[in-house]
Amino acid sequence: MKYVIPIATLIAGFAGGVWIAGDTHTEQAQAEKTYICPMHPTVVSDKPGTCPICNMDLVAKEMDSGHSHEARQDSETYICPMHPTVVSDKPGTCPICGMDLVKKEGDTSPSQNGQVQIDPTVVQNIGVKTIVVKQQPLKHTVRALGRVDYDETRIMDVNSKIAGWVEQLYVDYTGQWVKKGQPLLALYSPELVAAQEEYLTALDYAARMRESAGRDVARNAADLLSAARQRLLYWDISADQIAALEKTRQVGRTMPILAPRAGIVTHKDVLEGAYIGAGQHLYRIADLSVVWIYADVYEYEMSWLSKGQRAEVTLMYLPGERFDGKVDYVFPFMNQKTRTVQVRMAFDNTDGALKPDMYADVVIRPEVAGKAIVVPAQAVIHSGTRRVVIIAHGKGKFEPHEIRTGVETEDGYEVLTGLNPGDQIVTAAQFLIDSESNLRAALAGFEGG
Repeated sequence: MKYVIPIATLIAGFAGGVWIAGDTHTEQAQAEKTYICPMHPTVVSDKPGTCPICNMDLVAKEMDSGHSHEARQDSETYICPMHPTVVSDKPGTCPICGMDLVKKEGDTSPSQNGQVQIDPTVVQNIGVKTIVVKQQPLKHTVRALGRVDYDETRIMDVNSKIAGWVEQLYVDYTGQWVKKGQPLLALYSPELVAAQEEYLTALDYAARMRESAGRDVARNAADLLSAARQRLLYWDISADQIAALEKTRQVGRTMPILAPRAGIVTHKDVLEGAYIGAGQHLYRIADLSVVWIYADVYEYEMSWLSKGQRAEVTLMYLPGERFDGKVDYVFPFMNQKTRTVQVRMAFDNTDGALKPDMYADVVIRPEVAGKAIVVPAQAVIHSGTRRVVIIAHGKGKFEPHEIRTGVETEDGYEVLTGLNPGDQIVTAAQFLIDSESNLRAALAGFEGG
């Protein structure tokens, strides 16, 4: 019976004066007594000794005669369905797993390009699966953990440009939503009272000069009125408030400070009855209709990112709901400790679901190319610097083929050269086929030498 095992075992056998049955048979050896290993029946010697694999003593066995090496090559071949490298010239059992050997049809010798033919029964038993190579969009998924934050362009501080006392506080807690132009507090300021009186005096004087004085005097009165009005505007007194002052002709003891924009009060630093100085911070108002989400992306994924790409996030407290946005900015520097680059994304938040300081799962889906040949990652055999796939030619014929790969995507590897659309490649059990091809090529070269 002839068995084939890996070439490393062959070399070890020759080093110890032991050879593998079927590899070097002569007419003289057929008539002599032979010795085999009880644990490894494929180890055969023409004299007593020990097994080079397990060091057990070899036992004597009579050799079958009447068959030359050339005759066995023309006889029927039997192989193990689970271990295709076990080959015999007659029925029997596999010395590795004990399964019955099955008859193998056709030529099993490797071709010059490494092509092998495997019995269809073996192909089915070892679970070979194939797919047809095709072109498809080349996409990649970048996943990261994000943090919701305020849109910095939509934050505004409110402070007083004139000193005074807070007579009444209309917005008195953090988190309160305000509209644009809504009164925040009522401020009493002697300077503001004096400015209102000056404006009303200038208004009356300008009206009298227009009716009775000359052109130059009237123009000077108008300039004086304009300067008094501008002074009020510089103190953030709105045009509507000035118009109300002109209409009533009554100086208000207090003047309200209005919200410059709509939003949420995120910070409050004023109390009713307090004295505030010019320039003192009072409120911070943030518009949350749009929020930013920051994510840290690792260095090796930076080549995939660019401004304007589509992004989506999901939140832990809203399972199944997805929010769509886009990459707004990729920071030009890297975090030295984490080796990541920060990416900023903008998201619509009209319904207020995205709250600052929340964590979110971020997915960015850049598209690298419109069409490219992509093969599954499990179909590629990494052999040192080479990338190999097994091409299925049909009828049990397989051929290892070297390819050149590009970027790795969520669907597999981009193939730059080595495959064409329509080629059929193996995606499962390709390692067994590749080993079979290499082993047969090695044994063919050994026997030929």
